[in-house]
Amino acid sequence: MQSSLLSDDLPDAAELAAAAAGRGTPGHHDELRGAVLPSGVHFGMSVVSPGEATESEEAAVADAAEAAADIDIDGDTDTAATASAESHHKAHPPLAPLWQRFFQSSGLDGWLDLTARHARVKRRVRDDGATFNVHSEEGGGERTWPLELLPLLIAPREWAHIERGVRQHARLLNAAMADIYGAQDLLHEGILPASLVLGHPQYLRPMHGVKPVDDAWLHLVAVDLARGPDGHWWVVDRRTQAPSGLGYLLENRLIIAQQFPEAFRDLRVQRVASAFRALMDGLMRSSPAGERSRVALLTPGPRSETYFEHVFLARYLGLSLVEGSDLTVRDQRLYLKTLHGLERVHVLLRRVDDEWLDPLELRAESALGVPGLLQALRAGELVMANVPGAGVLESPGLAAFWPGAARRLLGEELILPATTSWWCGEASVWAANRDELADYVIMPTFPGGPVTQGFEPVLGSDLDRASVRAWRARIDADPAAHTLMARVHPSEQPVWRDGRLEPRPLVLRVYAMTDGNGGWCVLPGGLTRVAARPSTQTSSANPGASGGADAYLSMQRGSASTDTWVLTDGKVDDTSLLPKPLAPADLARWHRVITSRSAENLFWLGRYTERAENTVRLARLALEGLATASPPVLQMLHTLLLRHGLIDAGVPSPALASAQAGRLFERSLVRALADRSSGSSVAFNLQSLRQCAEALRDRLSTEHWSLILDLERQFGRELAEVLAQQGHEPLSDVLGVLSRAMTRLSAITGAQTDRMTRDDGWRLLSVGRQIERLDVLAHALRLGFESGLPALDDGFALLLEIFETTITYRANFQSRREVPPLLHLLVLDTDNPRSLAWVSRTMRDRLRKLARHDPIWAEAASDALPQPGSWSLEALSSVDEDGAYSTLIDALASCSDAARTLSNEVSQHLFSHVRAADRSVWQ
Repeated sequence: MQSSLLSDDLPDAAELAAAAAGRGTPGHHDELRGAVLPSGVHFGMSVVSPGEATESEEAAVADAAEAAADIDIDGDTDTAATASAESHHKAHPPLAPLWQRFFQSSGLDGWLDLTARHARVKRRVRDDGATFNVHSEEGGGERTWPLELLPLLIAPREWAHIERGVRQHARLLNAAMADIYGAQDLLHEGILPASLVLGHPQYLRPMHGVKPVDDAWLHLVAVDLARGPDGHWWVVDRRTQAPSGLGYLLENRLIIAQQFPEAFRDLRVQRVASAFRALMDGLMRSSPAGERSRVALLTPGPRSETYFEHVFLARYLGLSLVEGSDLTVRDQRLYLKTLHGLERVHVLLRRVDDEWLDPLELRAESALGVPGLLQALRAGELVMANVPGAGVLESPGLAAFWPGAARRLLGEELILPATTSWWCGEASVWAANRDELADYVIMPTFPGGPVTQGFEPVLGSDLDRASVRAWRARIDADPAAHTLMARVHPSEQPVWRDGRLEPRPLVLRVYAMTDGNGGWCVLPGGLTRVAARPSTQTSSANPGASGGADAYLSMQRGSASTDTWVLTDGKVDDTSLLPKPLAPADLARWHRVITSRSAENLFWLGRYTERAENTVRLARLALEGLATASPPVLQMLHTLLLRHGLIDAGVPSPALASAQAGRLFERSLVRALADRSSGSSVAFNLQSLRQCAEALRDRLSTEHWSLILDLERQFGRELAEVLAQQGHEPLSDVLGVLSRAMTRLSAITGAQTDRMTRDDGWRLLSVGRQIERLDVLAHALRLGFESGLPALDDGFALLLEIFETTITYRANFQSRREVPPLLHLLVLDTDNPRSLAWVSRTMRDRLRKLARHDPIWAEAASDALPQPGSWSLEALSSVDEDGAYSTLIDALASCSDAARTLSNEVSQHLFSHVRAADRSVWQ
């Protein structure tokens, strides 16, 4: 719809937004209107008391929303609805100037399209595969990244104040960490409690006395802010170990900016690339190798809650995404284990928490870290963002002491104040506040661990008398483990819900990054988290946003996120993240790094793709042949199903002349398809395929990953629906599920064949597929000739179906049922990608290119493969005196043996150093 079609006297988008905006919570700053709603407030013609709304006020909002919805997309308007919207809009407070500009930029068309845009955001998040993994005692799993439609808007002057405050906090935290692990003046002078710092489980004694490169302890700091009822921003939390959210921040920006291109342009939203450029430049300047440093991002792996953003951030910054098993320390230097040997890593941007980084000096049971990593830091051979030991700075117990630390270390007062907090480890503090628990949120001073017990923050005002007594006794028993924090009443951000703008509490995470010159750059934006429910609906079980710290607006507890738009009065920064150009000499030496772990996963990605195809095809052929196939064909299918683990050994063969045997065979096969516990079922192969792909998210395209994920989900859901039917499951329905699975597998094969770069990783994937194909096809063909199938019409047809060459055979040889043309097509034809000759030749070519760094091994491995293309068709087609195709059968057996031998050779030669990292002892 074009705005020109609407009558000039219609309200504009900002007016409609004001009319459709829900009432904010008394005592909270309303971002949409730029004001605080007091306890008794004049809202239109009615007075709203805390926690309730009058019928007239609710009716006004509802009528205004209906009026907005009644504007027809074809340009027709409802006169009464328009008048109602105008009337009720005048009864509502106007929007803040920034929000007026936002809605006016998109116009009425944009307002009417908000519901559709909201749906597009959710669809885009799903298409991108953006997820957040939730792990809890009650169970959990992967869920789609929750992204709200409307961004948080921050004016230039307001942002300048936030920027100065966050930069100051970053300087303070870096200086404090240097002191804590150095001279410890803050502890000796009593500015920070020594018992709180040194008794913190994340204070790492092995880091005391370490001198990081350029004295940069912290390269990335995150500060969580909430706007209070006074309109000012307050610090509610700090993240210094491995601050999360940068990848999600980028995802939010890419999606939301596309939904409001006019507003993004008209409001002059500042870009974020310059901050990432500053971070990378700073890390490079600190590195001993300078601009040619190898930078890696250390992730805990696919089971991590925020694994999606690790992948996203690594792609955006052009980093190698690695796990602990990918790295090793040799001679106090960090190396990446690649397919071509060890390669030096100079900078490590980590997303693994402190205690898990080095099993040699920290937690010995850690499988996420690298033995010797701390020694590489001590030696100055590695730059790490951030240096281990920063977890102690995150304790809420330290919040009350930071103003004094700022005066001591910086000679400055804090620009951004922190929420009031009291550490109960000080006896006088706990005694003074013991009877005031209702005024606070009870926070854990320390994270849960082997020597400390964590707990969920508790809202004191929600406790009954018995609970208050219990908490007092608990704090009396261990006061140092508890911190009292004043309740925060954060501002409320509008979210789009069913045609209305509803207020939700928000917390803003802002990031500061070192620039390598001793300064800090604050990213112009942030990760805004929005509560799932209004402030008035909070409870002790789910405090929502009324709590005292970041824990109350966490993604683990169901909060959502949204983009953060920082506006500028000047020129929008056009900094690019593109690195400096490579010289021709650099390009001549360049190669794509493939970690040994990625190489092994690619190898098995190919194998599981082929296995999934084979098992789906074989199950479909068996079920299709139950009614009409001859006994020899049914017996062969039974034998193949047993070999591939698709049925148990006790399942009778359908070749038996028994209807009961046939029904038992069918039901056993159908039920086994979905059995993930079986190591060779279709469901197990699809699950393994997805797990390999999950470990390769940084290498696979979004489309490729989505195809694999959708295949597993769709197959499981469709088969479950069939199995849930009463009585005997319809065979046609099962065949339909298998047919659709094969179609999706064909799409995955196409993505692997046509959409992946032909590097050594892809060659390994291809070798993996061909190993499976050579073994399976050679064995099936050998079993078919041993069973005499070429002499039967349906047996001959089955062999063509297994090789997927029925159409090709008929096109070339019409209806002949003869052994020589069959063997020519299935064994000798180098133009047929399913023939044994083509498979063997392809493997030899891939191996030679794959192992150019080790040509002797590659030549020996390829020479050990049979060469069916050179075999004599006459010899293969001949029979011995017993009427058996002994020459053919022996040749086919050699193919299966060679495939299994090559699999072992590849694993031992190329992946052996994926085993547990070498351990060294530092003296």
